[in-house]
Amino acid sequence: MKKPAVYIDGQEGTTGLRIRQMLAGREDVEVLLIPPEHRRDRRARAEFLNRADLCVLCLPDDAAAEALALLENPQTKVIDTSTAHRVHSEWVYGLPEISPAHKEQIRRAQRVANCGCYPVGFILAVRPLISQGLLLPTTPLAINAVSGYSGGGKTMIAEYEGEGEHKPFCLYGLDGAHKHLPEIWKFSGCEKQPLFVPSVDHSFCGMVVSTPVPTEFFARPCVNREAVYEVWREYYADCPFVKVVAPQAAVLRDDKFLDLTELSHTNFVELSVWGAPEQGLILVGRLDNLGKGASGNAVQCLNLMLGCGETAGLV
Repeated sequence: MKKPAVYIDGQEGTTGLRIRQMLAGREDVEVLLIPPEHRRDRRARAEFLNRADLCVLCLPDDAAAEALALLENPQTKVIDTSTAHRVHSEWVYGLPEISPAHKEQIRRAQRVANCGCYPVGFILAVRPLISQGLLLPTTPLAINAVSGYSGGGKTMIAEYEGEGEHKPFCLYGLDGAHKHLPEIWKFSGCEKQPLFVPSVDHSFCGMVVSTPVPTEFFARPCVNREAVYEVWREYYADCPFVKVVAPQAAVLRDDKFLDLTELSHTNFVELSVWGAPEQGLILVGRLDNLGKGASGNAVQCLNLMLGCGETAGLV
């Protein structure tokens, strides 16, 4: 049987390089690599795009649109890692854990928009609680999130790893217009758009997304950590890349600190809940911004779309 051919348009970028590493050595797919001298040649790119059974676009929004314009083969499937199509009605949003039905949509799709990194930790924490009636959908939520600097691509990596002054922890996106907000709102089940405060830490990769919920916004009085855990545990029972932390589990360093980098270089997302029911709870999603937040999730979607094992190359 012929192996499905995969072409990564943007194979030298941060996301593309990680995908190449994840696909290296796999015997169930053929990776098409365009020679470096032809990466900007439209004709050569078009040839590779149309030869492939599946293309992964690891490009900025405008360049991804240009790549799609070169694609003429109706059989070629596409995963776009840019933000351009994540809330587009003709594309399937690439986050398999949303629901079993959504995973099947990805499996059958011709066009999948890979999810952003920050939305993973929020959507997967909040959506089940709303859909199962534990959290009111009208709750005004605020998201505090920290990412490793690799999320800013090669430019930010060079800034953080170059010579000169050590870059401190910093907030950004303070105008309230972060590019991930549309998908966060659309797929979380929230009726009100959350407030979102992203930040960057001096770690190459890793991510923690935390959402405090005052007790009055739960659907019944004094919802505790065990109640949230049970909803998550049941909802994600068949999701191989979701780790749900039991309230009694020892995951804090020195019983105090939840480290940013614990899941680096994996495709897992870890959900944990903290706080006290009389005041409120803190929902936390922890992941690798380049793993489950980008390249790993794209490979997971690729596996589904090509009929491979969902976890192939990821565990």
